[in-house]
Parts: sequence; structure tokens; C-alpha cells
Amino acid sequence: MASGNGLASLGVDGAMSAAHALSLPADQYGNDQQLEVMWAMKAYNHAEVYFNLISSVDPKFLKLTKVDDMIYTSFKESFSDLNIRLLNPDDLKSAEAKERWRPFCNQFDGVVEDFNYGTLLRLDCERDYTEENTIFATRIQFFAIEIARNREGFNSPVFEVKNPKS
Repeated sequence: MASGNGLASLGVDGAMSAAHALSLPADQYGNDQQLEVMWAMKAYNHAEVYFNLISSVDPKFLKLTKVDDMIYTSFKESFSDLNIRLLNPDDLKSAEAKERWRPFCNQFDGVVEDFNYGTLLRLDCERDYTEENTIFATRIQFFAIEIARNREGFNSPVFEVKNPKS
């Protein structure tokens, strides 16, 4: 993932202002374009850090939350048929999918901090974050899918490309 345009480009004062703005309740804002840009930058920064992490550490050994086991078990019970290697956007965004995801996501309210915040998710887990390979998802969807990808070895090719066996 290319870097250089993340939060660091805001400088200290800009980053502090962004952090403060992002901590306020959503109902205090309308459709503020500057706020949307800050959210996009925060989501991009999270994606960049995560991709660098799975490129540097064997994903099979990563623990993303304190409740990974709970998330994984519930996810596999609810979405055993979901192709996590190559996600279809409709499996996350269609009206039917949203109805299916809602009870799964809501069970983590109060369990996973910011469970419903927006984040970026790769569609094809063997590829980097690009415009064509990225979808907007909730944080708990990201955790559920990425925990499963890590445990089931689907993210291993990302690590193996950056760390070839000698």
C-alpha cells in the first residue's frame, strides 16, 4: 500500500483537530465534506497498518481483538457459506445481506469497541487495497472476515510474497 498521504500529512495540529472531530457524536454533524475526508483518511490509515501487519507477520498467528474466538465462532455459525477468499459486494451490501448481517453485528455492541464504525475491507484477500479491491464495511464485519481469513490461511499468500522461504 502506498503511503505518504495519511494522517502525517496533516501535521500535528491537523491530526489533533481530526482526532477531536472524530471523537464527537455523529448527530452533531450534517454532511460535512471535510469530516468525510477525515473519516476516509482514518479508514485508509487503518487499512494501511493492517496490510503492513499481515505482510510482516504470519497472519495465522495474529490476534485482532480480545474476543477473536467469540467473533470467529459466531461468524462461522452465521456465514459458513460466505466465500471469504473473494468477497462478492452483494454479500455485504444487498438488502438481503444487510438483514442477515444486522443481528450478527449487533451482538457485538458493547463487546467490541466501535463495532459499527466504518472501515475498508479487501474483496480479494490475496491483493492489496485498491479502488477496485476495496469495499466499505463495519468494523465488526472487517474483524469477522479478517479473523477467518487469518485462521484459515487465506491471508498467508500476502505474507509469503513479502517473506519468501529461503
